[in-house]
Amino acid sequence: MTNEKKGYMEKVNFGDLPVAKNEDVEFSEELADEADKKAEQRAAAADARAQNEQGV
Repeated sequence: MTNEKKGYMEKVNFGDLPVAKNEDVEFSEELADEADKKAEQRAAAADARAQNEQGV
């Protein structure tokens, strides 16, 4: 990366980029154990909190 391009990237506000939901996650109900089900519930709660913070 050139110095010119690097300087440009330092000024970019990445906070304005869209946030992907459920990226790269595979979930199989039939293969899930109790820990997987709890993790799914935590992820859903985190998504809901994130949406509320963004006003969506």
